Amino acid sequence: MKRFIEKFANYLDIEKNYSEHTLRGYRSDLEEVADFLEGKDPKDISHRDLRRFLAELKARGCAKRTIVRKLGAIRSFFRFLSREKYIRANPTDSMFTPRMDKRLPEFLDTEKVLLLVTAPELDNIPGLRDRAILEVLYSTGIRVSELVGLNAEDVDLIAGVIKVRGKGKKERLALLGAQAQRAVRNYLRERRPGAAGSSGAVFHNRSGRRLSDRSVRRIIDKYVRKCGIEQKISPHSIRHSFATHLLNNGADLRSVQELLGHKNLSTTQIYTHLGSRRIREMYSKAHPRA
Repeated sequence: MKRFIEKFANYLDIEKNYSEHTLRGYRSDLEEVADFLEGKDPKDISHRDLRRFLAELKARGCAKRTIVRKLGAIRSFFRFLSREKYIRANPTDSMFTPRMDKRLPEFLDTEKVLLLVTAPELDNIPGLRDRAILEVLYSTGIRVSELVGLNAEDVDLIAGVIKVRGKGKKERLALLGAQAQRAVRNYLRERRPGAAGSSGAVFHNRSGRRLSDRSVRRIIDKYVRKCGIEQKISPHSIRHSFATHLLNNGADLRSVQELLGHKNLSTTQIYTHLGSRRIREMYSKAHPRA
């Protein structure tokens, strides 16, 4: 089975242009299935085998979201095998996907975001870097993986835009507000010459290498503690705050979809549940008995 997993991974990489992060996830999920089925040939795998695997995940206490993700990888894998005529029948055709409970994303109100973004000290290079990171995350709503992937040539401080490589290696432009432009300019001005190295990265660690996702998470945790914010905040929470604040202040859903880089509008629509303040204000003003 693992030989077919590699064929599938090559297909996702070359033809579908999936990111390295996504490829690692697919490989990991499918290799787990292969180990559970002890390397069974894909043409001999039945829907009962796959149901046993899902039942094992549930017995281990895996979250529903994790199980749904793994089932998605399995479906894609067997669709590929069926299309390429490696198997006659697709064992996932008779399997249904459990309904996911929609979770409202964690976000910060405007006051807390401003407190967090302005928390870094500006009298040293790490502080300038951290301020630029927080400003860019909130100004653009980009994912942390997109932030750490930024190269010098992706940033246009005159036009106030950055080129972002999102999921599936798709490129889009994100807008940098005036404060974010200033923060990035200040950081780049003070950063030691040639710090970008051969990678061309915008944001580095103390060794001059490209900053990692995990490092950005640690940076945010540091300032959340400094500000005394008791909510559980991650880089994605800043992305959620970006989208929520735009919608609360009158932005239309399609524009927010473009800025977030969502493929489907339905993904963006979860933020409409968070726009209740604006709806309540409209209701209070418009309804005679409110």
